Amino acid sequence: MASRRPRIDRTRLDQPQVGRRSLQIQYDPEAFGRWTERVARFLGTGRYLVYQSFAIVVWIVINVVPGIPHFDPYTFTFLTLVLSLQAAYAAPLILLAQNRQDDRDRVNLEADRDEARQSKADLEYLARELASLRVAIGEVATRDFIRSELGRLEDRLDPDEPPGVKPA
Repeated sequence: MASRRPRIDRTRLDQPQVGRRSLQIQYDPEAFGRWTERVARFLGTGRYLVYQSFAIVVWIVINVVPGIPHFDPYTFTFLTLVLSLQAAYAAPLILLAQNRQDDRDRVNLEADRDEARQSKADLEYLARELASLRVAIGEVATRDFIRSELGRLEDRLDPDEPPGVKPA
């Protein structure tokens, strides 16, 4: 039996409309994100500024030098349009790259927090273990304690009696 799609109430404005679209572009968001990061990384380099400056200088020279056909006269309207178009695409690409970096930073920060929590728990455990060892060592007879006890015992014994003989 063929499943039927549920009938959509077009009067409800609180739910999105699910309709058939004749043209729907499919793309891999991760691949597109990586591409935007590469473009944004290039736009932030001195190499890009040199290339763009060179292109603008060549554009202006071609349109100012007499004897060469000028495709963009003095006010350079077309150059302004091209630079505006470049800026219109560069800004969203840079924002997309920054959003992806923010997402990565957020994940890394959460991982760092988890690691810090685990390190703190480990440190507290080791501190408790060290404290219990100190208490246990405090109850163990040390070499100096044994020497002092033997010295006191030696002082209590009579030096004239042979060892192993009990006084009467």
